[in-house]
Amino acid sequence: MAGFLARKLVSSVVLVAVAASLAYLLAAASLDPRSNYAGRTPRPPAAVVDAQLTALNLNDRTPLLERYLTWAGGVLRGDLGRTVTGAPVGDDLKRRAGVTLRLVLLGLVCGSTLGVMAGALAAARQYGWFDRLSTAASFLLLAVPVVVLANVLILAGTWLNDQVFGARVLLVAGEATAGLEAGFWATLLDRVQHLVLPTVTITLGLAAVFSRYQRNMMLDVLGADYLRTAMAKGLTRRQALIRHGLRTALIPVATYFAFTFGALLTGAVFTEKIFGWHGLGERLISSIFTNDVNTVAAISCLAAVAVLAASLAAGLLQAALDPRVRAG
Repeated sequence: MAGFLARKLVSSVVLVAVAASLAYLLAAASLDPRSNYAGRTPRPPAAVVDAQLTALNLNDRTPLLERYLTWAGGVLRGDLGRTVTGAPVGDDLKRRAGVTLRLVLLGLVCGSTLGVMAGALAAARQYGWFDRLSTAASFLLLAVPVVVLANVLILAGTWLNDQVFGARVLLVAGEATAGLEAGFWATLLDRVQHLVLPTVTITLGLAAVFSRYQRNMMLDVLGADYLRTAMAKGLTRRQALIRHGLRTALIPVATYFAFTFGALLTGAVFTEKIFGWHGLGERLISSIFTNDVNTVAAISCLAAVAVLAASLAAGLLQAALDPRVRAG
């Protein structure tokens, strides 16, 4: 296990460096921070613009390789550079990363768990009522855009507040109530109330995907010889499916889990926008529009780190599930 983990760590570090470098080079070559000064009145002198861009390491008249080396040296020291307004990139991203991780991690865990359970049960009872119902629900959720699903949940939450709870239990805007001054438990409850609907939005979409994937993987192992052998040795069908079938079917799902996490980290922009959460996805879109090279590169770097960290976790899970991975 130690050798397997060491190989994964080394390859992950190399891949993070390559991904971060490519992200910076692409952003620096395609975005134009100089255009941010073109619409100002009065228009600043060219020398002033050059000096400002050079101070931020954004001057397009400086060779790209030189800018990259300056940026890479700062990243190695923990400095992600400065935004087009001169503020440190890291300060803003620390808070936004916490916002996005709080939303994505909970949604991913709930969605994958629910989807794996539903997919395994649907495969074990193929063509039964649950299989047909879960299939119809999954395809319906996959066909509905996130924008539509989020707004439907907002309407449903508002209706539940008015007609069932009689109070504002499910809060639909923001990460927390602005200006709330309360104790720890009241503050925690307020954040949970804001977290419910956006988490359900992510959970439902992921559960639909994971249930289809898990069902297909589970069907592949239902007729395997080792399951028949396990039942011949005295295990019931349920015990054989849980101990052996589900364990084997989870191996490819673990890999899918890793790449889903990376995509969600910056792909939850619609959920963040609709529910008023100021996370990494929202910041990435605004940074592209403002030609903020350093912020785009920093978020891409964080996404690469998240993907490879999730990949490492998936590799460890695969090693725990499949002895052949540890032996290899």
